[in-house]
Amino acid sequence: MGDSAEIDGTSDQRDPRDTYDALRARCSVVHEDGRWVVLGHAEVVAVAEDAGTFSSGVSPRRAIPNSLDGVEHAAYRALIDRYLAEERVAREEDQCRSHAADIVDALPRGVTVEAIASIGTPFAVRSQSTWLGWPSGLEDDLVAWIHDNHAATRSGDRERTAEVAERFDEMVRTLLQARRATPTEDVTCELMRDTVQGRPLADEEIVSILRNWTAGDLGSLALSVGVLVHFLADNPEPQRHLRTLAAVGDRGALDAAIEEILRIDDPFVSNRRVTTRPVTLGGHSLGQGEQVLLNWTAANRDPLVFGDPDRYDPGENSAANLVFGAGPHVCPGRLLTLMELRVVVEELLGRTTWVGPAPDHLGERETAPLGGWARVLVVLG
Repeated sequence: MGDSAEIDGTSDQRDPRDTYDALRARCSVVHEDGRWVVLGHAEVVAVAEDAGTFSSGVSPRRAIPNSLDGVEHAAYRALIDRYLAEERVAREEDQCRSHAADIVDALPRGVTVEAIASIGTPFAVRSQSTWLGWPSGLEDDLVAWIHDNHAATRSGDRERTAEVAERFDEMVRTLLQARRATPTEDVTCELMRDTVQGRPLADEEIVSILRNWTAGDLGSLALSVGVLVHFLADNPEPQRHLRTLAAVGDRGALDAAIEEILRIDDPFVSNRRVTTRPVTLGGHSLGQGEQVLLNWTAANRDPLVFGDPDRYDPGENSAANLVFGAGPHVCPGRLLTLMELRVVVEELLGRTTWVGPAPDHLGERETAPLGGWARVLVVLG
């Protein structure tokens, strides 16, 4: 769900959610390290829905559509939303299912498996590459890039992060050159021919859109798979319930269950905004030009909305779930992401008899600003 930033003063690196919960219990909006961190559900929604007061133009680097506002944002979203419409997402399901089936079938049974590296990352890379029409020979480069990008993000080193981002952009530029030399019928070539506001897209705009579709989504999809597998391994009753849903093909209920698991342990931690005018938020007076951080993970665990934030209840909690954001910048890839996650869960549960935690092996939490898990160790039956 876009760029994320660290909340300083994390005391428990095993689970940053504990820190976010503690901060939110203190105040729904706190001032940390020169910025306003928004933790309460109501306050996060208020900021997300008021793009006029809380602008997404937080970086000198133009990111389409993440850093845009108003009419300009709406024009690019109209273009992007066409590629992620329900009927187009449905066309991708068979190839996603094939990738998931191949990955799960190749996994050993009865021994420890690391779910993110063995399931999440290869599934994300193969599914996204097939959707975009990218060559399979890029898989190893993309997997390596995901690892480097996560390491750079954890480091907090802006120069290192910028270098990794530029490496991805150069990979995309090389692909565009190859497509011009030998055009093909795929999403990438279709985007290269597309227009916005009556003019062709410039190369840098195409690179930015493809970066938005892949650079963030590859890592996020892999992290989401890790969260889902960890939750199912640690919670037998929900796992049995999802096995039943998968067996009868109840896609709507599976989607709701997936969103609820991600609400409980939201790997999409935060997005930034900047105020365009003075405003009152959570009882605090903010001036123009103030940096604001929306903490989705904290908002999705607000007891004022969800009661016990760790209680698994898809039916009760779905309406307030913020896993895919809110307001004009709500994630355009929600349908694609949910389809991909549902398919990998269906294939994992349908091709195994059980998913259990690895004995004597603890998982490893990601550290801020990333969410979810760095390593998830399970045994497949």
